[in-house]
Amino acid sequence: MSDPVSTGTTPEPPGTDPATGLGTMTEETSGSALSEAALVDVAPEVLANNLGEYFAAWGRRIRNGESGVLPVIAGLIIIVVFFQLERSTFLTAQNLVNLFVQATIFVVFGAAEIFVLLLSEIDLSIGYVAGIGAFVICELIAPPVNLPWWLGIICGLAATSVLGFIQGSLITRLGLPSFVVTLGGYLGFYGVMLEVANADPTAVGGVINIDPNSPVYKLVNNSMSVTLGWIVLVVVVALFAAFSLIRSRQRQAQGLTTPPVGVTLLSVGMVAVGGVVLMLICSANRGLALSKINGVPYVIPVVLIVLLIFSWMMARTRPGRYIYAIGANPEAARRAGIKVNRIKTMGFVLSAFTAGIAGLIYASNQGSMSTDINGGQLVLFAVAAGVVGGTSLFGGRGKIMHALLGGIVIACVFNGLGLMGVSTAVEYMVTAVVLIAAVTLDALVRRRAVAR
Repeated sequence: MSDPVSTGTTPEPPGTDPATGLGTMTEETSGSALSEAALVDVAPEVLANNLGEYFAAWGRRIRNGESGVLPVIAGLIIIVVFFQLERSTFLTAQNLVNLFVQATIFVVFGAAEIFVLLLSEIDLSIGYVAGIGAFVICELIAPPVNLPWWLGIICGLAATSVLGFIQGSLITRLGLPSFVVTLGGYLGFYGVMLEVANADPTAVGGVINIDPNSPVYKLVNNSMSVTLGWIVLVVVVALFAAFSLIRSRQRQAQGLTTPPVGVTLLSVGMVAVGGVVLMLICSANRGLALSKINGVPYVIPVVLIVLLIFSWMMARTRPGRYIYAIGANPEAARRAGIKVNRIKTMGFVLSAFTAGIAGLIYASNQGSMSTDINGGQLVLFAVAAGVVGGTSLFGGRGKIMHALLGGIVIACVFNGLGLMGVSTAVEYMVTAVVLIAAVTLDALVRRRAVAR
């Protein structure tokens, strides 16, 4: 018999309709029927036969405290409205594009931390892991090595993955706390980064400049043309619509539950609207009077592709589902036959690999790589982006896409406060308040779920 974790399915309770998962008898006439509380734990697409029932199921979840990312979205709207009222330049195209680019670093760092947060672990070293990866990339593509840019990136990401494997192995094989191991990595990797910089005679003052003609430099500092941007948007929306509809038909052919067609079309519409808004913002001229700058910076679609790949992996592959199972209940996962140590180690490898991508974006944004990178600050922003986006510190709950919301929230706070001209001290204090509020919300939701 196959286990539910590996197949991604759960046994239906007695007295349920296989098509909808709903009880065929009322709770008063059968103890096997689903109660109101049990209905909250069922995904809306399982309960719904049409778009109206889908929204009704979501309303039931919200009334019972399962609000998902709605509080984060509401908080983001409040933040945007506040800064727009304070500074009318906040929602200008020039500032919004700068905000999006600034957010990409927070988003990718947040995604790196989410991999271990889902396991109910933490990684305090990813700031300097990213620094090592960035230094390796910059040194390999610069003189005198002069490797192709793509090979330098591969080597840099491989180096960070090895660091993640070492830390994950220490945690799983020796049973050491991840907090202690990654704190040691935080200190040790900072020293390694300094040695890597000092070993390169071309790194004057610990700084390696990136050639402006290199694709690594252009990742953040160059944009695709407006025409190319619209073409890419049309192709992406078409592919997403085709994939969603084909997957729905395949699940129906296999007798599995599928979301209503209206829900699928709504998802495609939301993706299309979001893409159009992004293109309209980025297509506006944000240059000076004598220069014209427009188009989507390359880093934005690259980050979105990375998030989509990781999201697919976590939702559609066995290792991804195992990460959720271990984070929710490691002992139950072990009894179900999951190799807990192997999956945990893989989680730390994925975290370090993603941190290497964040290091690449950081170096491209700076146009160089230097030893003054603040790895301690970056890891705190990584945790903040994950938690603010809705990932639980207690493991087992959250999505990689949550890093997108969390990173944008943090970028909005820093960008808006920067426009207001407040001090760095105030920026950190406000960010701390946002983080504590997010953790408090997570704890309250979890406590309500346990009580229910």
